[in-house]
Amino acid sequence: MHLPYMMQPLTFLLSLLLLADRGGARITIPENVTVPAVIAFGDSIVDQGANNNLKTLVKANFAPYGKDFIAGKPTGRFTNNKTPADLIVEELGIKEILPAYFDPSLNDKELLTGVSFASGGSGYDPQTPKIVSVLSFAEQLQQFEEYIVKLKSMVGEERTRYILANSLFLVVAGSDDLANTYFTVGIRRLQYDIPSYADLMVSSASNFIQDIYKLGARRIAVFGTPPIGCLPSQRTLGGGGLRVCAEEYNQASQIYNSKLQPQIEHLNGTLAQSRIVYVDIYNPLLAIIENPLQYGLEVVDRGCCGTGNIEVSILCNSLLPTCPDDSKYLFWDSYHPTDKGYNILINQVIGRYINDFF
Repeated sequence: MHLPYMMQPLTFLLSLLLLADRGGARITIPENVTVPAVIAFGDSIVDQGANNNLKTLVKANFAPYGKDFIAGKPTGRFTNNKTPADLIVEELGIKEILPAYFDPSLNDKELLTGVSFASGGSGYDPQTPKIVSVLSFAEQLQQFEEYIVKLKSMVGEERTRYILANSLFLVVAGSDDLANTYFTVGIRRLQYDIPSYADLMVSSASNFIQDIYKLGARRIAVFGTPPIGCLPSQRTLGGGGLRVCAEEYNQASQIYNSKLQPQIEHLNGTLAQSRIVYVDIYNPLLAIIENPLQYGLEVVDRGCCGTGNIEVSILCNSLLPTCPDDSKYLFWDSYHPTDKGYNILINQVIGRYINDFF
């Protein structure tokens, strides 16, 4: 098993809706619009600590993860500070951070304003979470159903319907299906070529979106996959001696994205009263990687943790040094961005998508 591929990389652009200026929130939304909660599903980009109590190696609840988080505390977030999900709820003026559904300190108020069901290492392919013993999308959906029952017990059916219809849902996955299940472990490579495997992923993603729609979700951001071949670990394992971007992986990501986007547009056009939006993160991330100085970055081919070439999850730990200035790095470990990286990505995508949800 190759640990670096266990993590769900950069589908991260969860960064989606940020920026602008509006009192407690910097996101500008129409005057008559409310966003009562943010609810996230997916992988390590929006895993807020769900994996902490699972029997899996895919964890981040130890130093140096969380180095710049509140009180320097590692919480299971796969970065040095906040995740895109945290940034989104903060920018919307809802609350400071988005908790995991399994957070033991969760209270009723937190439930009403949103949670994350995401589990690092998960994916659309049912085989993907099994490989690393994390929560599947089917299990995340089951937890969402439990969550809805809790909401109804607190505020009643009508208010619950309102919360679900007006909240922002984030769906972030796909990178681990390609990087781990298809390329590294290879259990699907004998069965599918890349286009047909992408079809399997898109079908699963589409079914999941329809499932949460049936349960009341209406505003849904569905993130494509990034240029996974340019992640530091992929450069190390697939980029040769010079650690260039692994083009086969990038091409697979592009094929998947090219199939996902029209399917999302189809769902948006056929599911009544929905605002389902495909979010391109491939091109914004690649632009940063190709022109780092333009964004105030110096290092984009390795992470801040250890050598930065391979360390992720348990391989990135307190026994290793970290870079002296993570604000110069795009990546925190060999898979996930730094706080600086996430904020740059946020600025890249906000203007393009914010109005599509209202």
